[in-house]
Formats: sequence, C-alpha cells, structure tokens
Amino acid sequence: MIKEEKRQIPSNIFEGMTSISALLAAKEQKINDRPILEILFDKAKQQKKARQLSFLARKCEELNIPLKLINGAELEQLCIGNTHGGIVAVCGDRSFPAPTLDTLPQNGFLCLLEGIEDPYNFGYALRSLYAAGCDGVLLGERNWMSAAGVVARASAGASESMPLWAGSIAEAIQMLKSINYRVVCAGIRDSIGLYEADLKKPLLLVIGGEKRGISAETLSLADEVVRIDYGREFQGSLSTASAATVLGFEVLHQNK
Repeated sequence: MIKEEKRQIPSNIFEGMTSISALLAAKEQKINDRPILEILFDKAKQQKKARQLSFLARKCEELNIPLKLINGAELEQLCIGNTHGGIVAVCGDRSFPAPTLDTLPQNGFLCLLEGIEDPYNFGYALRSLYAAGCDGVLLGERNWMSAAGVVARASAGASESMPLWAGSIAEAIQMLKSINYRVVCAGIRDSIGLYEADLKKPLLLVIGGEKRGISAETLSLADEVVRIDYGREFQGSLSTASAATVLGFEVLHQNK
C-alpha cells in the first residue's frame, strides 16, 4: 500500500517531535488517556538530535515509557508521512467520553465539526481552533480520530492537547442549551454576516465540511446561522480549516 492510500486508514502511529511533545504534555497534564506504548528513535540521528533524544529519555523515564533506538529503514516502514525526523511514538486508543454537565465548561467556547472529508482538513481545523482558544470539540459518532497520528501531525499536536467528547450530537447540544450556550452554525441560508453576529461565550460553534456541510438535524437546533462575507464574487466554499480560522479568531476577538 502506497503512503497516500495509508493516510485515511486507522493508525495510532504518531510521527515527529511536535506530535510527540504534545502527547507527552497531554499525558503529564492528564488531558487524555491515550497510552504511549513506546517511542522509537532513529539510531543514526543520535548525534544530530542529541538534545531531542536527551529530552525524550528524561520524559520516558519519568512516565515509564520504553524508548528504543532502531534502524531508520525499519522506522520508515511504520510511517505515513515524510516529516517524522526519525522520531515515532507507537500508541494505543484514546477514549472519548460522552459530554456531561460535570465535564463541559460552564462558560466556554466549544466547537462541533461535521461532514469533513479527510483527516488533514480535520486536523488543520483543530489547529486553528486550538490557537483561537477553543476549550474543546464535540465529535460525532463517526469522526477522523481513528486516524489519530495523521490528525495530530496536521493539527501540530492540538488534537491531543484539547478535550474531545463523542456521542449523540443532538443530546450534547440540548445539554449545552440547558446551561445557556448559544449554538451558532456557519452557513448561507437565513444567515447574518459574521461581524454582525453575537459570538460571546458560552458558545458552541458548528462548522461543516465543504461538500456535506452541516446536517439538517444540527441546523434545526441552531440559534443563529452566520456567513463569512467574501471580498469579491465567488461561488466556492472556503475549506473547513480556513473557515475555522476566520470564525475561531472572531470568537476570540469578541471575547477578549
């Protein structure tokens, strides 16, 4: 199987220092429960990356994680991407709890991503939302976290650094409404312009993929629909990641 075909299959192989640093920090801070089974380091890079190896050795000893030096060709066989830098973590599955009133932030900025076609777009969107201060993301029962390693690489580790909840979207939205969250969906029909909208917390922002968009059931629960107005006539949609960036940072702006 060529690497392009491997990108969407389930994988818990985390590649590169950025993803692995996020994994280690999340484990220390108890943000998620993903087990790190072992960390593999290309033995040919021991001198060139001595500082990174020293950091990993210290963290692995503190967290009781096996650290192994292996042949670069053997490590390459495990990888999907080409930017691992000779460092890989083999991990287990992370659990995604159902949202509850005890675990959801009372005055937060949460996001729901629906209908996204590939794990890279999903990961890029998570990266922007995390940078914009999003407190966590609701996942539908079908989501791209099965390709966790790819998502972590695309999100620069953000997918492992923030709370993620999974389960019934309708139930989660009703729960959020019970604690005074407003539900704002990105869309065109019956919408108002982004910069005219009230995006104050507590807020659930819903963003859909370019092709499938937001489900009718979720749209029916929205308090408001907002659109991103363009600077010229353009019939295309922004990528989910681009929309998440524009919307997420407007939420940050309004809540400063």
